[in-house]
Amino acid sequence: MVSSSHQRKGDARDRLLARLLDTFEDSLPSPEMSLREVAARAETSHALLRYHFGSLAGVLAAMLTLQRSRDNEALLKTAQQGTFDDLVVAIWRAYTRPEQLSRARGFFHVAGLAAYNPGEFREFIDSLDDLTTMLATLAEREGHDTEEALSMATVAVAAIRGLLFQNVLSPAARSQGAVDLILRMIKR
Repeated sequence: MVSSSHQRKGDARDRLLARLLDTFEDSLPSPEMSLREVAARAETSHALLRYHFGSLAGVLAAMLTLQRSRDNEALLKTAQQGTFDDLVVAIWRAYTRPEQLSRARGFFHVAGLAAYNPGEFREFIDSLDDLTTMLATLAEREGHDTEEALSMATVAVAAIRGLLFQNVLSPAARSQGAVDLILRMIKR
């Protein structure tokens, strides 16, 4: 039994988000699409999208947050069985696959919007440290103290995101050598 209207709204939002993810699969709607176009493609109402997500940017942020959460679950398996280096490489490979390009573009689009209005993107912003936490845990497991492990993880994630941004802007650029360099620099 549902005990509050908030819970019902959350369930409806979750169902709508699942519909959006099914519709767009591993990609995201383009920021050039209107909320009405996204709604039509997902066979829902733009009014429902506006009610639950506020705007197209809210739709993108919610989709990205859930997609990244699912990615992190898969990456967690690597973390449980591998090393810090293995996870850095797995993260890079996961986000640089050609079919991930729209999501990478969407990530930087939403991150830019969140920089201007963090209150509207709190859930997205709060999820940004998930990879850092996983990497820091691995670094600690490998014998680094807590502060050093967190520094290693923070630098690795920042470098990956920077390289991913470069990859989005210049897809022809090869960055695998840069990932290897990051790993060597972190280990010094």
